Amino acid sequence: MNIRPRRLRRTAALRDLVAETTVDSRALVQPHFVLPGDRDTQPIDAMPGIARMGCEPLLQRVEADLELGIRSVLLFGVGAPKDATGSAGSDPQSPAHRAITRLKAAFGEDLTVIADVCLCTYTDHGHCGLLEGGQVANDPSLPLLARQAVSLAAAGADVIAPSDMMDGRVAAIRQGLDVDGFADRAILSYAVKYASSFYGPFREAADSAPKSVGPRDRKTYQMDWRNRDEALREAELDLAEGADILMVKPALAYLDVIARVADHTGAPIAAYLVSGEYSMIKLMAGAGMAEERELVREHLHAVRRAGARILVTYHARQALAEGWL
Repeated sequence: MNIRPRRLRRTAALRDLVAETTVDSRALVQPHFVLPGDRDTQPIDAMPGIARMGCEPLLQRVEADLELGIRSVLLFGVGAPKDATGSAGSDPQSPAHRAITRLKAAFGEDLTVIADVCLCTYTDHGHCGLLEGGQVANDPSLPLLARQAVSLAAAGADVIAPSDMMDGRVAAIRQGLDVDGFADRAILSYAVKYASSFYGPFREAADSAPKSVGPRDRKTYQMDWRNRDEALREAELDLAEGADILMVKPALAYLDVIARVADHTGAPIAAYLVSGEYSMIKLMAGAGMAEERELVREHLHAVRRAGARILVTYHARQALAEGWL
C-alpha cells in the first residue's frame, strides 16, 4: 500500500483543511495593567508593545480590541499605595476596581472582565500573602484574599482569578462570594502556578517582585517546576473547593502538565503565556532570528494543542490585528 502523509501537506489550503488544532479570537484573553491616573500611559520597557494604562486609554484600547474579536480581559491593578497587609487590594477606589466598573458600564456583557486576586502588588514586601516571623503565613492571608475577591465582584468583575497559591484560598473566596450575593461569579484559579523564572518582565510591569523583607523568592508557596503529579493534586483540590476554570502557568515549558490536567479533570483549562515567553519572542524577532508571526502562531497552537481552551497572552491583540491567525 502506497501511504504518503505528505500528500495532505502539499498546499497551504490543504494543510488548513486537515489541521487538527485551531486558534481564534474566542480563545484569547488580553491582560492589562491599570494605573491610578485616568489618562496616564507608561510603556513597559521589558515588554515591547505593552503599556500600563489609566482608565481612559484602557477604555479606548478595549473598545478597539473588541472590534478585533477580543472579548475577555485580565486586569492587574498597579500603582496603588502599598502596606504590610495589601489593604489597597480591597479598596473600591483602587485602579483595578475603578477600571472594572467603567469597563462593565461601557461594554456590559459584550466583555468578560477577569480580575486578578493577589496581595503581591499591594504589599510593601511584595509577597502574595501576609508575613509572620519572616515567612509567608497561609491561613491568616485567606480572609484578605476573600475580601479582595468580593470587592472586585462588587465592582463588576465577571470572573475572579486568584493567583496567590495559598492553600485553601479557593474555598475561602467561594464562601465569601456566595455569602455576599455573588454566587454567580466564576472562579478561574491559578491552580498550577510554578515558581518560574519566566515572570521577570511581569514583576517589572506590576512592581510585584519580593522585596528585602521575608523570603527572597516564592518557592515556599508556588510549585516546584520539577513536579508534575503535584499539579494533579493541586487541580483536584481547587475543583473540590469550587473552582470553575483551572489555570496552568507558565505555558510553553509545561505543555505536558497542561495535557495531564486537561485529561485528568475534564475541567476548562486556561494557560498563561507569560511575560517572559512574550519577551523572548520579541527578542528573537527583533534580532532577526525568526519571524514573529511564525513564533506566535507556533506558540499559541502548541498550547492549544496540549489541551488549553483559554489562552491568556500578551500577543492576543497583535496576532488578530496583523492577521496571524
